[in-house]
Amino acid sequence: MAAKRNDVAELPGLDVSGPAESKLGPTGRPLREFPVPAPLNGHGPARIIALCNQKGGVGKTTTTINLGASLAAYGRRVLAIDFDPQGALSAGLGINTHDLPTIYDLLLGSEKDTASTIVETSTPGLDIIPANIDLSAAEVHLVNEVAREMILARVLRQVSDRYDVILIDCQPSLGLLTVNALTAAHGVLIPLECEFFALRGVALLIETIDKVRDRLNPAITLDGILPTMFDPRTLHSREVLERVVETFDDRVLESVIGRTVKFPDASVAGTPITTFAPEHAAAEAYRRVARELVARGAVA
Repeated sequence: MAAKRNDVAELPGLDVSGPAESKLGPTGRPLREFPVPAPLNGHGPARIIALCNQKGGVGKTTTTINLGASLAAYGRRVLAIDFDPQGALSAGLGINTHDLPTIYDLLLGSEKDTASTIVETSTPGLDIIPANIDLSAAEVHLVNEVAREMILARVLRQVSDRYDVILIDCQPSLGLLTVNALTAAHGVLIPLECEFFALRGVALLIETIDKVRDRLNPAITLDGILPTMFDPRTLHSREVLERVVETFDDRVLESVIGRTVKFPDASVAGTPITTFAPEHAAAEAYRRVARELVARGAVA
């Protein structure tokens, strides 16, 4: 799917005048366009990406939904894992979890077949394993299990060959569920709200990732930090983004997600913004994130 317009050009207050080579993106780096990914010859095995941030309300679920839909539009087979007891990912994709087997049943072993819990969404190529409030009891039940940090990895191993990418929408904490997600993952994507208090917790999250790498999952990498809820009209937002880039350099994605009321509207409709408002700058922003992750090698 070819990009129809440049999402950065629509951000108010951003100077993109002049020759293409001199344009700067919102991160202060030269503005690049990432190519549309080439079609795949086959599918699988999946690369597993955990979307983590212990702070709530930074755009993890929104990113999981819209990144998954964007990758699916580029021909990738995507499985989204709702790993938050609030079940926002399931609701945001229009899935009613009543009487459905969920990720909680897989973790506790009451459901043995991972494939039986997968639900197709209205977006072709995007499936989900849903969750609901039952998942809040999982940490209590798993605390005495042998190799409790690796249960999710065993669950996903059954179906990883069917998909190109598996996205895990983590809860806003650094507890046992998040450690399970990090242990199962090949990479981590950190959605980061362009706000000071969101920035403060990133160092702690990266420290947790380092501990998981050292003790449980040596292969895990940081795929990137995705700035979200960016409003270039505010000095605070611009300063936070500048500080993030100064601190983490090229680990910060060039793509940036702006603040817009279209995201909650799409969530109410139970559909990705790429379907709800495909021509909107926010939809193109997530398609750009998908293209950048493919270009970085985080996704096939």
